[in-house]
Amino acid sequence: MIPGNRMLMVILLCQVVLGESSHASLIPEEGRKKVLGHHPGQSHELLRDFEATLLHMFGLPRRPQPSRSVVVPQYLLDLYRLQSGEAEEAGGQEVNFEYPERSTSRANTVRAFHHEEHMEQVPSDGSYSTGAPLRFLFNLSSIPEDELLSTAELRLYRRRVDEVDAEAREAGDQGLHRINVYEVLKPPRLGQLITRLLDTRLVRHNTTGWESFDVSPAVLRWTIDRQPNHGLAVEVMHLSRTPRHQGKHVRISRSLQQTPDEDWNQLRPLLVTFGHDGKGHPLTRRTKRSPKQRGRKRNRNCRRHALYVDFSDVGWNDWIVAPPGYQAYYCHGECPFPLADHLNSTNHAIVQTLVNSLNSNIPKACCVPTELSAISMLYLDETDRVVLKNYQEMVVEGCGCR
Repeated sequence: MIPGNRMLMVILLCQVVLGESSHASLIPEEGRKKVLGHHPGQSHELLRDFEATLLHMFGLPRRPQPSRSVVVPQYLLDLYRLQSGEAEEAGGQEVNFEYPERSTSRANTVRAFHHEEHMEQVPSDGSYSTGAPLRFLFNLSSIPEDELLSTAELRLYRRRVDEVDAEAREAGDQGLHRINVYEVLKPPRLGQLITRLLDTRLVRHNTTGWESFDVSPAVLRWTIDRQPNHGLAVEVMHLSRTPRHQGKHVRISRSLQQTPDEDWNQLRPLLVTFGHDGKGHPLTRRTKRSPKQRGRKRNRNCRRHALYVDFSDVGWNDWIVAPPGYQAYYCHGECPFPLADHLNSTNHAIVQTLVNSLNSNIPKACCVPTELSAISMLYLDETDRVVLKNYQEMVVEGCGCR
């Protein structure tokens, strides 16, 4: 990965070349003209090189061109908010799931996949009855080969069933359903599925919400062992198998008679993978840190200065979902003799500064980043898949003389 200070320089140059936004320019207009010169072809070529460097840092072979129909799952948005600490800024607003500590502790990348809807077979009555497994296919070909998956979960939205008859209640029927998730081992023949059980859950009929199932064994076989991917099958079974209960079910997918207020784009079955590309640290849930106190304006010594990077300035706001930008900061200032303790200097910097005081041919120590932190980005890749990824060395946390 490109070191953080080089990355910031590249973004800075990109903003210089593209500095036509309403934000304050990073260099004066006169200086920008000198950079661009009178050779527009050269400036476009330079811009392409900058963009290619940044895309390489983000692990993307080319600039994503997302379609207008792409839907970002609410699960990924909530996960980003919890992981980045933005949830605390929203007045403590709760999200509708628990942060997956176990999965994220070994991953720096989270990817979301909707099922291949054109392969779905919806029954003619618009519902999925109990006991009839439903097959879902997920295309995982966009996962890079160098990304090692650790866990995967299938998220299903189920709708409550209200019409439980009085006779069933008198018989002690508690309205329990069992949801089974299977790996499909072979291509279906004559409507029959050869499957292996992956996970199961016992749920009540009178609740609505998301259920998460562990499908890691199947996804690891598909991605690591390169075994054929024939999809997953979901089965909903009522524990009471009497005739009067046939048709009483927990709906787990779209109905043909879809109600106007139902947002199918957000309720579709969702496969979420957690992986690591071997670069940097895993995702960790954070809380927003209070900004550090700035030094006095007249202080010219080495310290941290504000530098906000706005992704719209480089035209990337169409595929970067969040954040819209971030405070990268930069280090600038003098390293005077003698070096004070708060300048976070190394022994070598102290010696170099001492020698400089005696011999001006030896340069002073430089003000550079001494501590860098990561940011999380939620974006659309080149295949319109939603990705949450941790990028290291993106924010300057401390400066010092080195």
